[in-house]
Amino acid sequence: MVLIPQPLGKEAPSSTLPDTNMHFLIDDLRPSDWGQVRAIYLEGIATGNATFETQAPTWERWDGAHLPVARLVARAADVVLGWGALSPVSDRCCYAGVAEASLYVSARYQ
Repeated sequence: MVLIPQPLGKEAPSSTLPDTNMHFLIDDLRPSDWGQVRAIYLEGIATGNATFETQAPTWERWDGAHLPVARLVARAADVVLGWGALSPVSDRCCYAGVAEASLYVSARYQ
């Protein structure tokens, strides 16, 4: 877990939702984050620029398609601001260790 410091001289607002002036953590993506991660993924799909997918998969399908390491979220309190994960590019042994990176940030926090 990494704490991203807030700029000096600014106090975090007291709202219940994070905003760009609040502290946030880079943390492990947990299965319990899936609802928020999926919502951010759907925002990316809606842009037409983020993926060739047209719908978000189930947790089980997403989990099976991504490596178990380097699954991260940016989190402020209980709100996921964005997420990143790696997926293998191929099952061929010559591509062992090669991964595709996905990085999505909620439109609200871009």
